[in-house]
Amino acid sequence: MSQHSHTVSQDPRDPEFVQDPYDFYAEMHRLSPVFYWREYGMWAVAGYDQVNALLRDRRLGRENRWGAPLNPVEGRGHLGDFDRIESGSLLEREPPAHTRLRTLVNRAFVSRSVERLRPRIHALAHDLVDALPAGQPFDLLSEFATPIPVTVICELLGVPVERGDDLLGWSHAMCEMYVPQRSRETEERANLAASAFGAFLTAHIDEHRHTKADDLLSALIAVRDTGEKLSDEELISTCVLLLNAGHEATVHQTGNAVKTLLEQGGDPRRFVATPEATTASIEEALRFDAPLHMFTRYAYEPVDLGPVTLKPGEQVALLLGAANRDPSAFEAPGEFRPGRADQKNVTFGAGLHFCIGAPLARLELQESLSVLFERLPTLQMDGVLRYRDSFHFHGLEQLQLSSRDAGTTA
Repeated sequence: MSQHSHTVSQDPRDPEFVQDPYDFYAEMHRLSPVFYWREYGMWAVAGYDQVNALLRDRRLGRENRWGAPLNPVEGRGHLGDFDRIESGSLLEREPPAHTRLRTLVNRAFVSRSVERLRPRIHALAHDLVDALPAGQPFDLLSEFATPIPVTVICELLGVPVERGDDLLGWSHAMCEMYVPQRSRETEERANLAASAFGAFLTAHIDEHRHTKADDLLSALIAVRDTGEKLSDEELISTCVLLLNAGHEATVHQTGNAVKTLLEQGGDPRRFVATPEATTASIEEALRFDAPLHMFTRYAYEPVDLGPVTLKPGEQVALLLGAANRDPSAFEAPGEFRPGRADQKNVTFGAGLHFCIGAPLARLELQESLSVLFERLPTLQMDGVLRYRDSFHFHGLEQLQLSSRDAGTTA
């Protein structure tokens, strides 16, 4: 790593860094929590207090308000379908559009509404453990971590669960757009996926309008049809965002959390012995090894970062994974300590764009891990664990586990 006056070179595709970014974060906390990350061509912030403050700072936002020449958009003709879906996304908008969209979707995701799903998630986790091959090794990500959030978000929205594999394929292709130095081929795949996703939802929405089902999609269609405030494009963008965000991060957080808990040794049931213990374990797992490590924002007016003042139109990278390991904010940040007094992770973000699905993600993690460890207390990890080649989405390629008690009930 070369370092010169706040400029740092660290290749985000470097295999060692992808496998363990925390050494790099520790060095940045020591040397310069605000630094210019050469490979990204932007300033990055690693300190907890500053990341937390900037996530809430209204002088920064997700919307690119400039286009060319600061952020050239030429050469994006092949991304028309992808850009159309992105432009209506809650994640990419600022007030007043963001406020309007978020208010409409929020009703389904407040803790009260989500709590009703607890028995369903609990039963689903049991069904998936029942289906594991008795006495055989299995991949937790594909056999357990993926089906839970995919099924839940499909059922919540009112989208056929049997189309889950298609949704996963489209979602993965679209999420590849957030990886640095992506190829033209990746972009074309993402655009194709966006087009197919949009077509699927358009057909499904037309069909759904006549069923009057009690699900989120029906509620959003009703809003659109009364002309309250939702355009067709916004409806489709919102569904795509909820389906993509509704599983991608949760799958990886499930894998990261199970890996972390098993690495502590001993009987994993102690982490889920009571609802309080489960909540504390999940919160600490969210802090300790988060699934999303970087979020970028545009500056809308000058913002003083310390070593530099951002100019309007410049982007800044907020490093959530680094903020969660800041030694000035957390005692022994590299230790896994459920129930720590300084628990205040920024894994779900903060401020206006705080993750709308946080209550649902927490519930899915609490229920799925409780069932998993209660049913399979002798789980152990097999083989070499590798994080996939993506710094932004920090998750394992697979998590091979075996258990002496597969298929039995505790």
